[in-house]
Amino acid sequence: MRISWILPEAEYAGGIRVISIYSEQLIKRGHQVKVISTPRPQPTFRRRLRTLLRERRWLEGAVKRATYFDELCIDHEVLDSARPVTDADVPDGDIVIATWWETAEPVNRLSASKGVKVYLMQDYGAPGMELEALIPTWQLPLYMITISQFLVDLVHEHVPGLPVDVIQNSVDQDLFQAPPRTKAEVPTVGFLYRVESVKGSDIVLEAVEIARLEIPNLRFLAYGPRKEPGGRPPPEGMEYIYFPANSELKDIYASCDAWLFSSRREGFGLPILEAMACRTPVIATPAGAAPELVNARGGGVMVDHEDPAEMARAIVRFCTMEETEWKEFSDAAHETTQSYTWDDAGDVFEASLVRAFDQERDQERDQTQD
Repeated sequence: MRISWILPEAEYAGGIRVISIYSEQLIKRGHQVKVISTPRPQPTFRRRLRTLLRERRWLEGAVKRATYFDELCIDHEVLDSARPVTDADVPDGDIVIATWWETAEPVNRLSASKGVKVYLMQDYGAPGMELEALIPTWQLPLYMITISQFLVDLVHEHVPGLPVDVIQNSVDQDLFQAPPRTKAEVPTVGFLYRVESVKGSDIVLEAVEIARLEIPNLRFLAYGPRKEPGGRPPPEGMEYIYFPANSELKDIYASCDAWLFSSRREGFGLPILEAMACRTPVIATPAGAAPELVNARGGGVMVDHEDPAEMARAIVRFCTMEETEWKEFSDAAHETTQSYTWDDAGDVFEASLVRAFDQERDQERDQTQD
């Protein structure tokens, strides 16, 4: 099949990584794949000038930034401006996939020649993606796919009875892996640092400070997509890795005694699986797929959303527990990731697209016969 993905900016984010993985999976199965995204918004002149005066350099975002597609053999076209796609932007094909609420309506308006219209809905609630804006997109005549039962339940709460396929994310077991290991020589925890409130980084920062009252030498790692998240240097005492390559991530995960997942709202939470595949137990808030993943085989613990003290107690517990007990958590975390691969997910995703295509063709045939 000829498949087109319609993206917003192809930024360094988990949902974009998932699209890049499915693109590879589809190409591996003989399909033609094209990715179409909007350019990164350019900063205003005032913002550039302020940055230049402060740092004596132009804003980093003014130049092209790497994406997950750069390392892959995927046809990726960036539009000339941040605007909705039109028929002129999209090749004729069999499937065209909206991947963000702002792309759903433009995809719905495309001609039938661009393909059967599918909507992959991976998240809600982040800035610019409020629930009130998403609900109307769920009512469009698009074939719906999402990534967790939590999101299916959310859709059905507002659009009862809507057919929705569920395809849970997996993890690249060749990339994210580590041999059986012991705890770090220096107690270490890590997390993905994003300043958006929904990501809960403030919870982690407070929890680490509390934990350091009992573990003064606690090492604190983080990685993220910006050199200066939120326009300011990372907090003091944090070892921050900017925009690590996929091949570097496994070493970050595998250097930790526990991985911290603190989201207030999340569609899935891919770092949970990546850390677990690297044999790192996870301390997680109940967002996205965290409850089902962390509780699956006991590869970590759950803590309340707004309770840094509880997260701190969990940090102290994992960093001070005996090696034998920690290894039980580590092995359980790893086991959680082994029964369902990206190849499995690719099979399910391909089958879902075929089902969408066949369903549309059956409806067209029925209308012709009528």
